[in-house]
Amino acid sequence: MSIGSKIEWLKKELPPGVKLVAVSKFHPAEAIWEAYQAGQRIFGESRVQELTGKQKALPSDIEWHFIGPLQSNKVKDIAPFIHTVHSIDSLKLLEEVNKQAARQNRIIRVLAEIRIATEENKHGFTPLEAKDILNKENINSFGNVQICGLMGMATFTDDKTQIRKEFQLLNALFKDIKSSTFKDNGCFNELSMGMTGDYLLAMQEGSTMVRIGSYIFGNR
Repeated sequence: MSIGSKIEWLKKELPPGVKLVAVSKFHPAEAIWEAYQAGQRIFGESRVQELTGKQKALPSDIEWHFIGPLQSNKVKDIAPFIHTVHSIDSLKLLEEVNKQAARQNRIIRVLAEIRIATEENKHGFTPLEAKDILNKENINSFGNVQICGLMGMATFTDDKTQIRKEFQLLNALFKDIKSSTFKDNGCFNELSMGMTGDYLLAMQEGSTMVRIGSYIFGNR
């Protein structure tokens, strides 16, 4: 199947309300263009230098999502155009995104990354840390970021029971935070979880946004 055919198949497979982030990191602009021609507009990248090069080379109506670890000193390079940052894993990073968005007179959508996997190299807040940070009184004073939900990555394992439990944990945390801290905020509605190997499980457990790369573009 071509990249375009895979995009078309996925769009039919995903239920209403679930967005597809085509993870284009490490793949050339030509591959992204093929997906774009099939109607895909949301693409996920994880390296700032690679992303800025692609953003200049590709159509301006692409909705770029940053899905990897983001260094605070790199935020300024993507602040002029980035749509959503999935990987907010510290208050320092959130403050920097807000500062750089203000300099661009923009509002940048962000997701708090939650560490639900067992691997020690995974990034993100613990559930308790996330509640603490998002419950801070001054969190609403960040006028140039819009906290839209949570993101998490399950453990890389074939154990579907474990993966399901991790997605259930993230969904429960999402509902808890939404009903308490963000009960009057209609923007807190995104649960970004699920990749090529586990997106079906993720959707069953409440995902509103799946990040699929290798199925669409192949391995790199």
